[in-house]
Amino acid sequence: MSYEVRARVRSLGLSVGHHETGALNAITDVKGVAVGHVTCVDGNRTRTGATAILPHAGNLFQDKVPAALAVFNGFGKFAGSTQIAELGEIETPILLTNTLAVGRAIEAINRHTLGQVGNERVVSVNAVVGETNDSRLNDIRAARPDVEEMLQALSCAKTGPVEEGAVGAGTGTVAFGLKGGIGTSSRILSVAGVRYTVGVLVQSNYGGRLRVDGRPYEAEGHDKDGSIVMVVATDAPLCARNLKRLAERCFGGLARTGAALSSGSGDYALAFSTAEEVRRTPERRKALAAYPVLSNDVVSPLFEAVIEASEEAILNSLTMATTTHGYNAATGKPSTIQAISLDALKRL
Repeated sequence: MSYEVRARVRSLGLSVGHHETGALNAITDVKGVAVGHVTCVDGNRTRTGATAILPHAGNLFQDKVPAALAVFNGFGKFAGSTQIAELGEIETPILLTNTLAVGRAIEAINRHTLGQVGNERVVSVNAVVGETNDSRLNDIRAARPDVEEMLQALSCAKTGPVEEGAVGAGTGTVAFGLKGGIGTSSRILSVAGVRYTVGVLVQSNYGGRLRVDGRPYEAEGHDKDGSIVMVVATDAPLCARNLKRLAERCFGGLARTGAALSSGSGDYALAFSTAEEVRRTPERRKALAAYPVLSNDVVSPLFEAVIEASEEAILNSLTMATTTHGYNAATGKPSTIQAISLDALKRL
């Protein structure tokens, strides 16, 4: 793996949209959200990892958060999706990893959740795991990351700046035939006289013909298939139904990057709200509860913000990624995926 100096897309003179970004321009601009990575780079064949997203620092199983999942094309494995759809909430951290590591990620989340104080009698956990296939650079048939490594991603999750590019679940991913990875972005906006934050984190591993802020980027060769997982956090008090509408707008940002949206692509977006007033606490779950939420008539600015943040997060996943040498598990041969040229982007 190379170590060339990389940059986020805004530092290259390219800005996406018109809404204000958060101080970090990251999903962690949403107060309380934490992100952790474990990056597995061993020998010539292992290029993989896991990324954990924690909606808040407390016990998620006890203080669940409203959430919704949107699926544009379901060629993938998203653990926990049916219960999210049924109940409109998540009760665990979110782990992103590679396709064949989903089972190990579920086990790591189970161990993490069952081990928390207050969960001593819990006998069912809906672990939330998203994945993309990193076999073009990684020996995906090897059992990495393992459960202990997944637990490291959960335990090291923190607020503040988020590492991007070829790290965590993005270590071995490929987008548009270029090195993909982890990217993030955020927007701050006013809704009904109150300022709210929307943050997005992506694991980019999909195909199409890349466009950067509407302009074509000419790359050598283009991929068609692949997948992407987009995670949206907001402190706006939204019900699960409007969180699903918010998640669906991620695909607007995805399309703006030139995504092929092919039959072999898994396109997933998960959105959750961290607002205290909509949190599903034990007390609220036991009785009739009133949840103050934003109405349909005022949520459109949030939709626009998530389109912008999704597009920029994807671009950051590319500009922060480094050229990576690894192993193509399908061919059994060494593989190299080049990073996007920052000089070419500056010329745009």
